[in-house]
Amino acid sequence: MTISPFDSSLLGNLFADAEIAALFDDDAQIASMLLFESALASAQARAGVIPQASANRIADVCREFRPDPASLAAATASAGVPVPALVKALKAEIGGDDARYVHFGVTSQDVVDTGLVLRLRDAVAVLRRRSRKLIKSLIKQAEQHRATVMIGRTRSQQAVPTTFGLKAAGWLAPLVRIDHRIDTLCPGLFRLSFGGAAGTLASIGAKAFEVESNLTDELELEPTDMPWHSQRDVLVDFAAQLTALTGALGKMGQDLVLLAQSEIAEVQPGKGGGSSTMPHKSNPVQAEMLVTLARFNAGQLGTIAQSQIHEHERSGSSWLLEWLILPQMIMAAGAALTQAVDMVPDLKINADRMKENLELSHGAMLAEAATFTLADHVGRDAADKLVKDGLAQSAAHNSNLFDELPKLTDVAVDWARLRDPANYVGQADAYVERVVTNARRALKEN
Repeated sequence: MTISPFDSSLLGNLFADAEIAALFDDDAQIASMLLFESALASAQARAGVIPQASANRIADVCREFRPDPASLAAATASAGVPVPALVKALKAEIGGDDARYVHFGVTSQDVVDTGLVLRLRDAVAVLRRRSRKLIKSLIKQAEQHRATVMIGRTRSQQAVPTTFGLKAAGWLAPLVRIDHRIDTLCPGLFRLSFGGAAGTLASIGAKAFEVESNLTDELELEPTDMPWHSQRDVLVDFAAQLTALTGALGKMGQDLVLLAQSEIAEVQPGKGGGSSTMPHKSNPVQAEMLVTLARFNAGQLGTIAQSQIHEHERSGSSWLLEWLILPQMIMAAGAALTQAVDMVPDLKINADRMKENLELSHGAMLAEAATFTLADHVGRDAADKLVKDGLAQSAAHNSNLFDELPKLTDVAVDWARLRDPANYVGQADAYVERVVTNARRALKEN
């Protein structure tokens, strides 16, 4: 039985991400905590806090020891954290006098938080690898379609012409910025948690900082100015970037869902999903999933923000709240990236349909262009009146605006050029160039 689509056998292929899931299952959590215990022993031995032979024994056992998570479950429920049960089992496995040096001078939160950070490091690598692959695909779409003219839509209504290349650049630009912000966040995110019982490391004594330095070296993590047991701002910052990432993907997904509507049919996004009763249907499942996962993470962000509210030096309730929320947010981001990476290279762009749809307004979407052109000859107010009169005649006669305007004025205007949507896309090509250039630069720098 499952209560979450993320670990459902039935729904897992739709919602889940096996590579991310493997970093947050019970075995992965136990392995990361054992890695901390092994590194701790080595760091303490290097500082002369515990015997080197004991550290070697602890490291040897930690490399191979993988207790059944179910065997730790009862004690975890009692303690509210898995570390006491794991440490007890590890000591039993080590045996003899060496066992008393396991978990020497630290607290459960040091183990759990550092274990989390080690897995976050791997998760971020997965997410950024996929983000960069998606960025490359969107660069290709933006460049390939920089001259593919289509309707620009604001508030769901036809506005003025744009290009599909610029639309793709609009999906691309946020991903480049978000990838940069995640990269910038990493040094603060990949930090050692090492504070002992209440964040003072009193149990280790005068060699506390030497052990800390050794431990950061062992685990290749950043040190901190002080223990961060009750300072969760960086994790919330990371969650915010996950939300920004899925939000950017969700915006792209929403655009694609709308562009795939039967009445519009300008883009076919990815592999269409069928219907149980309507053979003609090809549902934009992948694009829809991007919207769903974006909304999921947006909702979770408000909840994980509450995990910052710790009582004094440690909170049980706020700490455990992270365990509920953060892995799911990472899973949602991973799943969204997987869907997008698969979908974007195979977008089917129907340029002919885009051209047909540009004619639906009978020239009305170029009313702004007509107004500004006429204003150069007759002034803005008179131009505005001419265009409004032309629109009224176009609606009355079911004709094109640019067939009516020449009847209303003898101003010398190149009407054929003015009525071509391709001549009113402004700086679209230049914007695409800026975004693509910046994206390529970002790929080289990281």
